[in-house]
Amino acid sequence: MTWPVRHTRVVYENAWLRVREDDVVRPDGSPGVFGVVELRRPAVFVVALTEADEVVLVTVDRHTVGRSVEVPAGGTDGEDPLVAARRELAEETGLAAAEWQQVGTMNALNGVCRAPETVFLARGLTPVDGADGHARAEEGIAAVTPVPVAEVLGMLRDGAITDGETIAALMLALTALGRVG
Repeated sequence: MTWPVRHTRVVYENAWLRVREDDVVRPDGSPGVFGVVELRRPAVFVVALTEADEVVLVTVDRHTVGRSVEVPAGGTDGEDPLVAARRELAEETGLAAAEWQQVGTMNALNGVCRAPETVFLARGLTPVDGADGHARAEEGIAAVTPVPVAEVLGMLRDGAITDGETIAALMLALTALGRVG
């Protein structure tokens, strides 16, 4: 089943996203208008796991929703997803990882967005030399906190983590580890 597009017009765009309005034919054959948000570059999400079985979470102040507890993430900026994941982990947490495993892909808000994402599990964590915290301050990251996996699951259950992409990234990583099934 497809939604044939009769006409498309861009209603807004910037360096990170584009919003378009499509005149479509709905699956039932009737005409409709559909708004679509397109991210210009795919995103990456990093579930960083310490030797002590903790997930490294960031607490960030989001313009849209306020305080949010998340895994490190960001845009690929045209880079290979693994290169971008390494950069995002270092910028947002001050950490590097010796072991990387791609654990899945996902699409954010696929009812209204075209936003492809790749999720990585990172292990063998070490501090990055010279990490100054400027990127964390610029993005509104107030805390970088290692949290035991059992507590992370509790945070999901209790609603302390509400970011849908973080929830999905954690589930992909924990499933890959055989921790949820």
